[in-house]
Amino acid sequence: MDSVTIIGAVSIATAGLTIAIGAVAPALGEGRALTQALSSMAQQPDEANRISRTLFIGLAMIESTAIYAFVISIILIFVNPFWTHVIG
Repeated sequence: MDSVTIIGAVSIATAGLTIAIGAVAPALGEGRALTQALSSMAQQPDEANRISRTLFIGLAMIESTAIYAFVISIILIFVNPFWTHVIG
């Protein structure tokens, strides 16, 4: 195997691990946040609007982690910075 093939295979494997870990962790965090928000709404129904607004802001922040992992995996697959060192 030449070095370009090895770098390509390692980049694809790394991109797969990045998106796998980067998607599972935020999904678990979102589930836990939703569980706590629903529990809080059940205990204090008059604060439901405030809790849901805060929940949506928190979910957006949690989801940004998955989006960053997706962007990194796309960069590793399509705009791989390591290939320029091998080819050049």
